[in-house]
Amino acid sequence: MKFILLACGLAASLGLGPQQANAQTPTLAEAVESTWQRAVASREVNGQLQRASAELELARSYWPASPSLEVSHRDDRLQSKRGVRESEIGLAMPLWLPGQRDARTQAAQADLDASAAARVAGRLRVSGAVRDAAWNAAMQRADLELARERWRVLDKLAADVSRRVQAGELARADGMAARAELLAAAAAVRQATQSLQASMQSWAALTGLATVPAAAEPTTVPEPEEHPYLAAARLQLEAARRRADAVGASRVAAPELVARLRQDVGGRNEPASNSFGVAVRIPLGAAERNRPLVVAALAEVETAEAAYMQQRDQLRADLATARSALASAEEQLRDEKERADLLIERASLLDKSFAAGESALPEALRALSAAQEAQAAVRRQEIALGLARARVLQAQGITP
Repeated sequence: MKFILLACGLAASLGLGPQQANAQTPTLAEAVESTWQRAVASREVNGQLQRASAELELARSYWPASPSLEVSHRDDRLQSKRGVRESEIGLAMPLWLPGQRDARTQAAQADLDASAAARVAGRLRVSGAVRDAAWNAAMQRADLELARERWRVLDKLAADVSRRVQAGELARADGMAARAELLAAAAAVRQATQSLQASMQSWAALTGLATVPAAAEPTTVPEPEEHPYLAAARLQLEAARRRADAVGASRVAAPELVARLRQDVGGRNEPASNSFGVAVRIPLGAAERNRPLVVAALAEVETAEAAYMQQRDQLRADLATARSALASAEEQLRDEKERADLLIERASLLDKSFAAGESALPEALRALSAAQEAQAAVRRQEIALGLARARVLQAQGITP
């Protein structure tokens, strides 16, 4: 049994990434895009963009609503039957109120901008879930590598102890203890394998991809001028204000310009006379009927203002929390590395002592277990540090 194998083998495992990149492995950005395309929020945002585009096209049209055609005919065939006829055809065209068209155009454009910002914010929200899933898979993969390495070391130990028991150098109880530790290590490998498989299934359900990219983040990334969440909230507020302006400019129903062409026949054998007329139809009493719409629009503005301020404060808190967690993770990693170095050195000393017959096997096994657990703690903390960095980028509004 050589504890130097533990020091070298597990220390080498510390340099392993979550997954070695290859030509078939997607990048983290590709995984985010795949997840976004599968997300329900993506469909909702696309629908909002299409609706806003249709509203903008309507606001830029010549009429606030569709024109209507009027056709009427009257004769005396059921009364005097003198051949009297009146036929009329008219076209009613709704008219924009003063300032109404500009207000609707601005409201539709604001909705379009807000929908585009919602798409960016939704993709960022999805990237947070992808980052967490990728780092979770990295943690499970590291646990499996460490469990396998522990099994390999204990396998060598069990073989060494078995040989010495057969040679009469150690008691059978020592052989049993070494074998029991080896079986426990094998069970840990099976458990770690199951955990990794579960995390991979969760990853596939989330992203639709079979492989997990290396959960690595760039060290230097410029921060966006405005956090996507805050930009989305600001544009939602602007859109609510523009919609309120549009409702205010439409307090009354649109008037209509009606053009009519009429033909009259006074009786049989009498010539027809044609006439052309123009009328204006003005709705009455519509302001009070539209008052609920005005109140609802103003309430929407107040709600959007509150949501914007709440989002601003929440983002500040989230960024402060993420940076604090990152600093704590860095400090904890330094402590875990120092602790692992001490326990590996202690295990090496007890290895020499056990080989010389100066210490018992249980004490050597406890030292081995402590050293392995310390190495595992270092690897887990390295991954926790990577996740902390990813969460800082997430809090800054940076997508992979």
